[in-house]
Amino acid sequence: MKQRDAKFQIGQVVRHRVFPFRGVIFDVDPEYANTEEWWNSIPAEVRPTKDQPFYHLLAENDETEYVAYVSEQNLVSDESGMPVRHSQVNAFFDPETVGQYKPKAVVQH
Repeated sequence: MKQRDAKFQIGQVVRHRVFPFRGVIFDVDPEYANTEEWWNSIPAEVRPTKDQPFYHLLAENDETEYVAYVSEQNLVSDESGMPVRHSQVNAFFDPETVGQYKPKAVVQH
């Protein structure tokens, strides 16, 4: 499998291409790194390839907040300019500009 550079970056606000949710990226895997059980739970007709970046999102939809794991092919930039309301956003990020969050500095002792 050929590794690709990630199209999106940590702190970027994205939305799912098909399903009605959006979120802020807090981690990136260069290729699929979840369980086979999770992989096999995706219907074969919409299952993405494993050889692309996968993103961990602090995600939200109209009803709830959660953590999502999404393939690059299923994400697009969110151009709404709306802040992400997920309750953990402020633990990880500081607001920077519209559509982007700045990771908080890690304090080491």
